[in-house]
Amino acid sequence: MFVGTYTPKLDDKGRLFLPAKFRDRLAEGVVVTQGQEHCLVVWPTDVFAAEAERAAERPMTNKAARRYQRVLFAGADESTPDKQGRVGIPAHLREYAALERDVVVIGVRDRMEIWNPERWREFQADAMGDFVDLDEDED
Repeated sequence: MFVGTYTPKLDDKGRLFLPAKFRDRLAEGVVVTQGQEHCLVVWPTDVFAAEAERAAERPMTNKAARRYQRVLFAGADESTPDKQGRVGIPAHLREYAALERDVVVIGVRDRMEIWNPERWREFQADAMGDFVDLDEDED
């Protein structure tokens, strides 16, 4: 399970040093793609395959399903971490997420997300307002 918040850096070639705690789980390969709120999602290949199957179960006549599949697959990049635990983040994905050298990596159960630090702070501040207002009796 991926949990926690980390602040690795991208190197000059756009490679991300994966958090050490996540490297064993990601050693077989990853898929990096666009996520909501302009972050990137890093999926272990087996989890991405399951997500792809879930997406494929929705009918192609459903406009939202077609749009989700296009975004999910068109921007995706498959790779295998190198011996130093780095994965390359293609330029189009770095641009989408406004990533430069400093990044924030968060664990989100079955995947990681990579955020621009400022966007992460803004998201977190907004989400915390909702979090403190949660009522356990609401659905």
